Amino acid sequence: MASRNSLIRPLVHKLHAYVPGEQPKIKDLIKLNTNENPYPPSPKVLAAVKAAVDGRLRLYPNPTAENLRAKLAKLHRCSPDNIIIGNGSDEVLALAVRTFVEPVAADVNRRTPRAFTGAATVQYCTPSYSLYPVLAETHGAATNAVVLNPDFTMPSVAELKRGKQWDFNVALTFVTTPNAPGGRGYATSDLEKLCRAQKGVIVLDEAYVDFARENALKLALKHPHVLVARTFSKAYSLCFQRVGYFVGHPELIAALHKMRDSYNVNGLGQIAAEATLGDLGFYRANFRAIIATRKQLSRDLTKLGFRVLPSETNFILAQPPLFPAKEWLQKLRDRKILVRWFSAPEVSSYLRITIGTPAEAAALVKAVENILR
Repeated sequence: MASRNSLIRPLVHKLHAYVPGEQPKIKDLIKLNTNENPYPPSPKVLAAVKAAVDGRLRLYPNPTAENLRAKLAKLHRCSPDNIIIGNGSDEVLALAVRTFVEPVAADVNRRTPRAFTGAATVQYCTPSYSLYPVLAETHGAATNAVVLNPDFTMPSVAELKRGKQWDFNVALTFVTTPNAPGGRGYATSDLEKLCRAQKGVIVLDEAYVDFARENALKLALKHPHVLVARTFSKAYSLCFQRVGYFVGHPELIAALHKMRDSYNVNGLGQIAAEATLGDLGFYRANFRAIIATRKQLSRDLTKLGFRVLPSETNFILAQPPLFPAKEWLQKLRDRKILVRWFSAPEVSSYLRITIGTPAEAAALVKAVENILR
C-alpha cells in the first residue's frame, strides 16, 4: 500500500494553513482577539432565528439566497444580479480566486491566452488579511505581496507605477479597506484611481467598512472589473451564522455562481441576515458605541505610553512600551484578557486589540496600568 504521504498532493504538503485567533478555554476571559462585535444581535434577529427552528430544518435552504439578495439589492440600489451570497465573506474571496485565477501549470499550458500577463497571480498588500496567500497557494496560484508604507498607508498609484513591485496586469488583486491589521482607512478617490489602473479583477474587501468614514461600494457598480466584499460578521454580530457577499458586475457575479457550492449558505443564516437588514437602526447605534469606545481606548492607551495607530475598524493596532509585544500578549493573558499578536516582522512589535464594551476596555486599561507599575 502507498505511504500516507504519497496519497496527499505535493502542493498540500507545502501549504501553511490560516491561523485563526485563539478560542478561549478558560472561563471569564475578556476576548479581544478576533474582532467580533461585543454586542449581541438585535432582539428581532434572535426572534426570527428562533421562530425558524422548526420543521424547515429538514429542507434545503434557498440555493441562491434569493430573498436576501433582493433585500441587499434594495439597500444598495442595484439589481439582485449584482450580488452573490457566500458562507461568510471568506467563501466569496475563495470563489474569486477559483473563478478568475489560473493555477500556475494551467497558466503555462493554456491554449486560450488571457488578456493580461499575470493570469496565474493573486496580488495583495502586506501586512493585510493573512487568508489571501492561503487562498492563492491552495489554488496553486502565484502570489505578489506588496509591502505597505511603514505607517501602513498605501502608496499612491503614481508611487506604485514608479516602483517595481506592484503589478497592474495580474488576474486578481485584493485590497482590504479599511485594512487589517493596520486599521487604516483608504479614501474612495484613491481606490478609484487604483481600480482604473488595474487590468484584472480587483476585490475591495470591506469587512470593517461600517466603522469607517466612507465606503467604496459605488466603484463595484461603476467599474466592470471591481468587486466589493461585505460581511454580516464584524458589524452585525453574526459570526456564528457565516454570511457574506460580493457586489459587482452581473457578468462577474454569474461566473462566480458557476463555481459556488450548491446550497452554500445555511437557511438560518439567510433568515438572520434578512432580519438584520430590517433593523439597521439598532446596529447603527452599536457602530456609534464601538467607535466612541475605540476613541476612548486609543486615548487611554496613548496616555500609558502606547503608540496607537489611527483606526477606522473595530480594533486598534498598538505598539506597547517597556516590553516586547509578545510579552504583553502573555502578561495580558495572565490577567484573563486575550488580544492578538502576529509574528510577521512588519507587525511583530504591535498588538491588535478588538474594541469591546466600555467595561471590557476599562478592564484592559486597568490591567495595563497594573503591568506598568
